[in-house]
Amino acid sequence: MSSEKNEFGPIVSSGHLATGALPALSEIEFGLIMLNHAFSRWMVRCMAAAGVPDLSAIDILVLHNINSRNKPKTLADIALVLNIEDTHVVTYALKKLERLKLIKSGRRGKEKLVMVTPAGADACTKYAAVREALLVKSVLATEVSGDTLSAMASRLRALSGHYDQAARAAASL
Repeated sequence: MSSEKNEFGPIVSSGHLATGALPALSEIEFGLIMLNHAFSRWMVRCMAAAGVPDLSAIDILVLHNINSRNKPKTLADIALVLNIEDTHVVTYALKKLERLKLIKSGRRGKEKLVMVTPAGADACTKYAAVREALLVKSVLATEVSGDTLSAMASRLRALSGHYDQAARAAASL
């Protein structure tokens, strides 16, 4: 396998980015590109199978976040947890979800809060059932342990911090 890698080089989306000091980072980036698109496609199709078509991946992430822990959320809470810098993206998703009656808004003092409606909670429950049947069973069949997945998740979160810091540095140039 390593001879194949030497012969053909690392598997990347942009070979010129794999020529520096850490070509493996370019391999990770290509994997993230593939994973991001596959995950987005999965979320949209899973939610459609759960009975709620026409939501974008961001809409679905926002809905699941609002449903999480059965606790009202602010726009700032949602943007922070989902690491979305542009609050307009979250605002648009909130308007769409409210128009579809999957969430409702309220107030705590001057602060606007959003919470899931029974229809939104039902959509999340159906999504979870489809996810369990189609995705979780498939991953379990590969004999990947929960510990392995947790370790990967931890490394991805740590790597996201490096990208965030590099983005801040690039913005200052």
